[in-house]
Amino acid sequence: MKFVLLIYQGYSPLPGTKEWNALSNEEQKAIYADYAEFNKTAGLVSGLPLGLPNVAKTVQVRNGKLEIKTGTYMPEGVGGYCILEADNIEAAVAVASRIPAARLGGAIEIRPAEQYW
Repeated sequence: MKFVLLIYQGYSPLPGTKEWNALSNEEQKAIYADYAEFNKTAGLVSGLPLGLPNVAKTVQVRNGKLEIKTGTYMPEGVGGYCILEADNIEAAVAVASRIPAARLGGAIEIRPAEQYW
């Protein structure tokens, strides 16, 4: 089965932020190494890098009127995504738990890739 893993950064430190800069050089390197190792997971296809949430545009049409908001639809915003080929959702959960954002203040949402129309 294919699953989409949506990575919500939450309050996890991002490079270039004061929270990231507060980490030691060793902690920063460890996070990069964990992501690099995660990206080697069999059956994983990484998504394209996403820009920061504060530069996103959210588009909605309400009562025929276009509304454009700067920022993400959800307060935390999706920080990234990947596609995972796994035997079942339990296997996908095991892989998702290895994503550093899951332990650093964020969360991983797992959705089966399904055609529903």
